[in-house]
Amino acid sequence: MRTLQELINTEDPGWPVVKEWIAAAKNKVEILPCERHQAEEALVYTQVTTRSMMGAIVYETGGLLIDDGWIRVLGAGSDRMKRSLPSWNKGKTFQEYGEPAPYLLVADDILGGLYAINGGFLGKDAGNIYYFAPESLEWMSLEMGYSQFLLFCFESDMDDFYAGMRWKGWRDEIKNLGGDYAYNFAPFLWTKEGKDIESVSRKVMPAQEVYDFNMEMKNVL
Repeated sequence: MRTLQELINTEDPGWPVVKEWIAAAKNKVEILPCERHQAEEALVYTQVTTRSMMGAIVYETGGLLIDDGWIRVLGAGSDRMKRSLPSWNKGKTFQEYGEPAPYLLVADDILGGLYAINGGFLGKDAGNIYYFAPESLEWMSLEMGYSQFLLFCFESDMDDFYAGMRWKGWRDEIKNLGGDYAYNFAPFLWTKEGKDIESVSRKVMPAQEVYDFNMEMKNVL
């Protein structure tokens, strides 16, 4: 594994570019603070340089909350989102830090949807971002890399991407939803009965439990 000194790029860091994108973002972006030691540890465990956009976010932030927290981009972890990018992946996409991952979870949403960088397991387009849709329990390629994914979060019309998945009053409802929680829906979103988001019931659960349940259902169905 490369050392912290090897991963920190002072000549061409990615963070100034990310900050410019955030300043010009159409969607609301909240930068979560992080402790320096947490950021250093997360960077080493992730094994990406700060020249990359992912490394910049892991090293400079506790994560990003997009559109009032609907999407959570993983960073080094913070009080409001304790999950870091490496800690969230450990035990899911790899067992030990430094191992190659078939895919890497980099963000998620309050529905239980997941965003991941394909390491070759999800398709032939390694390096592209995939979205795990809770309404279908399937991975789909977004045909974009990590940097483009950030711009997607900052610039895209999320009402369009999440058409049919946003209920009336969702923005006020999720204001106090922590970054380590998501919703469980009944009937399940992938069922015929769960297709109308206005008629299903919602229950806040730890993101880990929502993830475990969706992965179990994906393997069963």
